[in-house]
Amino acid sequence: MRSVELFAGGGGLAIGLEQAGFEPAFIIENNRDACKTLAANYLGKSGASIHTGDIRKFDYTSIKEDVTLVSGGPPCQPFSLGGSHKAFNDDRDLFPEAVRAIRELQPQAFIFENVKGLLRKSFAEYFEYILLQLQYPLLKRNGADCWTEHLSKLEKHHTSRGETELEYKVCFRLLNSANYGVPQKRERVFIVGFRSDLDVDWSFPDPTHSQDALLWSKWVTGDYWKRHNMVPPDLDPKTFKCVKALRSLYGMFEPTEKPWVTVRDALADLPDPKHSSASNHLNHEFKGGARSYPGHTGSPIDEPSKTLKAGGHGVPGGENMIRFEDDSIRYFTVRESARVQTFPDDYNLEGAWGEAMRQIGNAVPVQLARVVGSSVNAALTRLQQRQLKAS
Repeated sequence: MRSVELFAGGGGLAIGLEQAGFEPAFIIENNRDACKTLAANYLGKSGASIHTGDIRKFDYTSIKEDVTLVSGGPPCQPFSLGGSHKAFNDDRDLFPEAVRAIRELQPQAFIFENVKGLLRKSFAEYFEYILLQLQYPLLKRNGADCWTEHLSKLEKHHTSRGETELEYKVCFRLLNSANYGVPQKRERVFIVGFRSDLDVDWSFPDPTHSQDALLWSKWVTGDYWKRHNMVPPDLDPKTFKCVKALRSLYGMFEPTEKPWVTVRDALADLPDPKHSSASNHLNHEFKGGARSYPGHTGSPIDEPSKTLKAGGHGVPGGENMIRFEDDSIRYFTVRESARVQTFPDDYNLEGAWGEAMRQIGNAVPVQLARVVGSSVNAALTRLQQRQLKAS
């Protein structure tokens, strides 16, 4: 199943979808350092063609093959809780380009990802506009119309039960990466669509991991501490209340999900970056200068990390720092951050430390992309099997 990846960044979504069974034909990205990363890891390996440049100038007629899937993460800054919140007034809003790709390539399915801030109440009207454009990509905006006028036209078409030649059934959901085996509490909006003529049955995959299961592993069975050859620390009053409620809820039966994956779990076999053996691992160089202060405390080692951000030093909550059990801190190395984002260990992040951290902070966790992508791939495979039986 051939795919086209838009706004690829450092490649997290592309890798996960490739692991899910999609074959990347074209990968499109504007940032030169990110393109160096993509070239270092994809050229000569998957056969993907990497296009460096402004996606608004990309000619989709150059793609001759049939495309099964279009995917990508349009720049999140217009909707990010930490950004300027300009949405449709922000030049970096490239959702119109995502719609253009769907209109021109007409794939069987698409997967787009963006920040939680896209669901903010103040963006609700524009989010509806995004969804309706994806549902009816052939109903283009007239150059004389503002987006709200175009929205009204789309709403009228949607409620009139009119039909167009190309339509998509669209679903969206806010997913927490930690609930799918990623060692990071990263909430992202996924928008998934299937071409209406295909009659695909699909839903978002169920969570496989939970916080309850992690608490159970730590404080009921003690398996978490045994696995790491540690003596359990003392229970603080807040956690004690949580564990008491957990025992009352589950009784003698443990949670059915797997435990959340923690930072310690993810980094267990990596050497200390100050150790000489660290040089045997890609992108695993120590970075000094980490400081802790109120509101900038880092990610506790025995929890999934906070959401990694696209910045090096000055991110708001110290998300790019690791906090050890003795309250000491240091910056994640690039390789450790890549582990937290579930990148493969042989995936080389190009650029200086800050640039590599930017690529990682902007990326979709590979594991989450694989889970969502596998469910989409399975739905399309079931469709193909039904079509073969019918023929």
